[in-house]
Amino acid sequence: MRKTMTLAVLLFASVLTFACKDGTKAQPNEVEQKNAQAGEVIVMDKEMFIKNIFDYEKSQQWKYKGDKPAIIDLYADWCGPCRMVAPIMKELAKEYADKITIYKVNVDKERELAALFNASSIPLFVFIPMEEEPQLFRGAADKATYKKAIDEFLLKKEVTSE
Repeated sequence: MRKTMTLAVLLFASVLTFACKDGTKAQPNEVEQKNAQAGEVIVMDKEMFIKNIFDYEKSQQWKYKGDKPAIIDLYADWCGPCRMVAPIMKELAKEYADKITIYKVNVDKERELAALFNASSIPLFVFIPMEEEPQLFRGAADKATYKKAIDEFLLKKEVTSE
């Protein structure tokens, strides 16, 4: 009886694992596209970074793969300033839904990506324009500061002083 039960559990686990692996290949693309279109911040891992941003394993020279400018928010759940900025990033993702994509990377879970940007302090924001090198912005700021960076650096809008 015990062997039968163990075999049944193992069989169920392997079927479940196979089903999850099979289904998750198509899911991230669909979810990611829906999130970007809905103006949401997209949680990014290494695989998504290599596919959508830059394949640093194959190339040393920066070449952005995206179809619109992006911001990557490197954060940690335990970081107070990161938690303060998260709602601002959500608002900006909605406001600029058709113009930029905002990603977030948990530095505790994605240590390789954190090391890639030398994220020795967080929050750290990577502003990625279409044709230029990415620029790093360290520390938390207010919404107006991020909007100015988006408009001037990512979207190349001329901001008139009032």
